[in-house]
Amino acid sequence: MLAYNEIAQGKCIVLDGDPYEVIGSHVFRKQQRKPVNQTKLKNLVTGKVVEHAFHQSEKADEADLGKKEVIYLYKNRGEWWFCEGNDRSKRFRVGEELVGAAGKFLKENTSVEALLFDDAIIGFKLPIKVELKVTEAAPAVRGNTVQGGVKQVTLETGTTVNVPMFVNEGDILRINTETGEYTERVQ
Repeated sequence: MLAYNEIAQGKCIVLDGDPYEVIGSHVFRKQQRKPVNQTKLKNLVTGKVVEHAFHQSEKADEADLGKKEVIYLYKNRGEWWFCEGNDRSKRFRVGEELVGAAGKFLKENTSVEALLFDDAIIGFKLPIKVELKVTEAAPAVRGNTVQGGVKQVTLETGTTVNVPMFVNEGDILRINTETGEYTERVQ
């Protein structure tokens, strides 16, 4: 059990039977009233963000999240197929809503961390940075700096990102999976 002032950013709590991640908290006091912890919570199952105020007398259960290493195999008709890290014969599928936006950076045979709540998968945690190969890139045109010296390229997973003009087809780029932005060219 966490007291109202222990519910801080980065903690995971259970509220109304669902696991939530605290993405922001602020303890304040209005004039002569008792202190309140105003929090911003992200539902780890649905992804919905809500605000909730915890008063001095309230407590919250800390969520017991488990982690399991899984390997991404392939995507077919909106279903994402994975297998357990140590046994490839134990395959399972999840819906597109569970993988989320980070799925556009998943390469086949990539190892990812599955988040578990009550022995059910509620989401996936990708590495912060992944290396992907550029499959399509328009040639850089001299003097074309109207767009700020950037162009769009297509990566091997099919997603497009904005990159500097010097990036060519066949280059390997490091992409930040949290922001979806180019960070550097590896090769």
